[in-house]
Amino acid sequence: MRATKAVRALRELPIGGTAVGSGINTHHEFGARMASTLSTVTGIEFVEAADHFEAQAAKDGVCEVSGQIKTIAISLNKIGNDIRLLGSGPRCGIGELSIPATQPGSSIMPGKVNPVMSEMIAQVMAQVIGNDAAITHACRESYFELNIGMPVMTHNLLESVRLLAAAARVFADRCVVGIAANEDRCKELIEGSLAMCTSLAPLIGYDRAAAIAKEAFRTGKTVREVAREQKALTDEELDNALDPMSMTKPE
Repeated sequence: MRATKAVRALRELPIGGTAVGSGINTHHEFGARMASTLSTVTGIEFVEAADHFEAQAAKDGVCEVSGQIKTIAISLNKIGNDIRLLGSGPRCGIGELSIPATQPGSSIMPGKVNPVMSEMIAQVMAQVIGNDAAITHACRESYFELNIGMPVMTHNLLESVRLLAAAARVFADRCVVGIAANEDRCKELIEGSLAMCTSLAPLIGYDRAAAIAKEAFRTGKTVREVAREQKALTDEELDNALDPMSMTKPE
């Protein structure tokens, strides 16, 4: 969606405005005809700028696109971070996911699977953010109808697009498609979570649910075990209340 918005931001062309946007010394249909020709050649729906003076004097569209690309990079990095943490372990970390071993492993710790694809995404994000900063400064270099920063804008914007497209493709092919859920570990962590008592609060009250959570923490037992011992609910009510899948959606 953001990438589509980015394309729309760049499809307005100032062509036909000549030096300052007035269109002096050119045919009044030149801009529209050129936009149509370029659309046919490239397959991108270019249009003539609605306001040639604005389009000529500022590069706001480029700045907007760079911001969209940066946002995509940050979103992709968030996914990479989640995968890296959920795959940490397998025994001393969260360990809910198994990620593909794209490298032989650590030279120091035999058998270790490094989250190199997530780390790659983080580095690409850093570069895209740096490119966005350069583009932002270049967009500021507008004086009346002239901007002197267009070459650096173009260089950094194209680099960000190439890097992000390649990174997303490699991340999908060499990491995402090979991810597997460690179901036993997921069930273990869910069952042992003190947050399970949250669904008990509407049934037995906040204070009693909190007391059960504290007792579970003190004894090392699960919320289910403590609630059953204290006969907070019937077994059937308890199983319904502590069903993990029911907690993933509204009632």
